[in-house]
Amino acid sequence: MSLPKNEVEKIANLARISIHSQDIPSYTRHLSDILNFVEQMNSVDTTGISPLAHPLDTYQRLRADVVSETNLRDHFQSIAPQVEAGLYLVPKVIE
Repeated sequence: MSLPKNEVEKIANLARISIHSQDIPSYTRHLSDILNFVEQMNSVDTTGISPLAHPLDTYQRLRADVVSETNLRDHFQSIAPQVEAGLYLVPKVIE
């Protein structure tokens, strides 16, 4: 599938990218190659093949949910300008 120049310009406009006019033939060739590859992939018979989220049948190893750092909230709030009920107070910026 070959894309015309105006289609490449339309795609660039939709993607909000600017393309120099001398680069359009290169973009046309590369985008056409991508579309040809997609057409080639679409022609493969996939009947009887179930979709996969990942090609390997593995499970993610999860680490134990254990606290690894000490709670320093009281220390940090002791040096804060204003604190109330465990929350940092900041000036109002929107009226």
